[in-house]
Amino acid sequence: MSLRTRIAAAVALAVALVVLVAAAAIYIGVRAELRGEVDRSLRDRAAAIADLADGPGPGVGPADRPAGEPGAGASEPGAGGRLRGRLPAPPPEPFGGPEGFAQLVLPSGRVLRRPGSDESVPVDSHAREIARSGSGEYLADITVNATHLRVLTRGAGANGALQLARPLDEVDRQLDRVVLVLLLVGAAGVALGAALGALLARTALSPVASFTRRTEELAGDGDTSQRIETERTDELGRLARTFNTTLDALERSVEAQRQLVADASHELRTPIASLRANIQTLEHDQRLPVADREGLRADILQQLDELTALVADIVELARGAKPGELVDDVRVDRIVEDVAARASARAVDGVTLDVRTEPTLVRGEPERIQRAVSNLVDNALKWSPDGANVEIELAGGGLSVRDHGPGFAEADLPHIFERFYRADNARAMPGSGLGLAIVRQAAEAHGGQVQAANAPGGGALLRVSFGPTVRVQARASADAARSSG
Repeated sequence: MSLRTRIAAAVALAVALVVLVAAAAIYIGVRAELRGEVDRSLRDRAAAIADLADGPGPGVGPADRPAGEPGAGASEPGAGGRLRGRLPAPPPEPFGGPEGFAQLVLPSGRVLRRPGSDESVPVDSHAREIARSGSGEYLADITVNATHLRVLTRGAGANGALQLARPLDEVDRQLDRVVLVLLLVGAAGVALGAALGALLARTALSPVASFTRRTEELAGDGDTSQRIETERTDELGRLARTFNTTLDALERSVEAQRQLVADASHELRTPIASLRANIQTLEHDQRLPVADREGLRADILQQLDELTALVADIVELARGAKPGELVDDVRVDRIVEDVAARASARAVDGVTLDVRTEPTLVRGEPERIQRAVSNLVDNALKWSPDGANVEIELAGGGLSVRDHGPGFAEADLPHIFERFYRADNARAMPGSGLGLAIVRQAAEAHGGQVQAANAPGGGALLRVSFGPTVRVQARASADAARSSG
C-alpha cells in the first residue's frame, strides 16, 4: 500500500469516527428530547387527573364500574377520596392534544378503567407496591399487543396508583427517520472525507514524489557532483539538504578512491618498470660478470620487497577509516613496547629509543594499531641522525613520537598525513609516502586523531590517539594480579 493510499485511508477513517460520534450524539439527544416530551405530557395528564379528583364531582355511576364489577353504584372497599370507585376523565387539552390511556390500580390490586375501554396495561409487582403505599412514581417502556407504550405509574394516596400510557409509535417513526438521515449524511460525509483525503494526500505528497524522482535520477547517474536543488524551509527541505550532505561525502569518498588508484598506479609504475629492465638484463646474464649478476639479483629482490610493501600499504589504505569487525580490548602500552624493542634491534648508526609508557587500554583492532605505531617509529628512525635519540611516550591515552632530525617545513605541515605526499627533502629517500596516511586512517577508525608539529629545540613531533581509554588502571591491576598468580 502506497503512502498516498495510507494517508487517504487514515483521513477517511478519522472522518468516519467523527461522523459516528456526532451521529450517536445527535441520535441520543433527539431521542432524549422526544421521549422527554412524552414523559412531561404523561406527568401533566397525571397532575390534571389528580386535580380533578380533588375537586367536587358526581358520584359513582353504574357506567363507571369496570366490566364484571358487581353492584353498580357500590363503593370499592378500602378506597377513599373522590377517586373512590371511578376514574374521572381529565378536561380536554387545547386542540385535542394526545390523550393517551389511563387506568387506576386500587390498593387491593383491582384495576379501574374508563367505560367502554377494551385496552389495559399489565400491572406488575412494582405498580402494586405503589398502589398499596399510595406514593412513588416510575416510568417504563412496555409492549402491549404489538404497541410500544410509555407508561407512567404514580401513587394516588388512599386511592391507589394511577397509570397513564401513551403510544411511542410516532416517536419511534421519528427516530427511524433520524437514523436514516444520519446514515445517509454519514455515508456522504465519509465519502467526501475519503475524496478530500485522497486530494490532500496527492497535494501534500507532490513534493515528495518530485524528490523521489530526483533521487532516482541521481542514483541512476554516475556523476556524483549533481545535487538536489531546493529552497524549501520545511522538513522536506531539511531532508534534501541532508541528502546533499550525503552526496558531498560520497563525492569526496569516490574522489579519494580515484586519487588513490591514480597515485597507486603512478607509484607502482616505477618499481615495475625497474623490475622489467633488470629481468630483461638478466636474460643476457652470461655476458655479465658474476658480481654484476649478483647485484642485479639483489636489486630485484629489494625492488620486490618494496613493491610488496607498497601493495600492502595500498590495500591497508583501501580499507578506509571504517572500523573492522575484529574489535577487542587492546593494551596500547604493550604494543608500543614490543614495537620499540624490535625497532631498537634493527636501529643503526647509534640511534637509541627512549620509551616511557603507562597502562593504556582501548577498544580497537590490534593489527591496525600495531601497524600505525610501527609506521610512526620507523618514520622517526628514518629521519634521526647518527647517535640521536628517539623519544616515545604514551600518557593520557595519547602516543607521541619525537625525533631530532630536520623537522617539517611550514609548507609541508598541513599535508604530512596525506596519501603519497612526500616533502622535497624526502623524494630521494626510500618509501612511498603512505606510512603516515595509514597512521591517520587507523586513528580515525578508532575515533582518535593525529597531529604533526615541530618540536621545541628541533626535530619532528607526531602525536596520535586511538579513541577513548577504558578501565585503564582497573584492567592493568587485574592483568598484573593474574600474572603474579
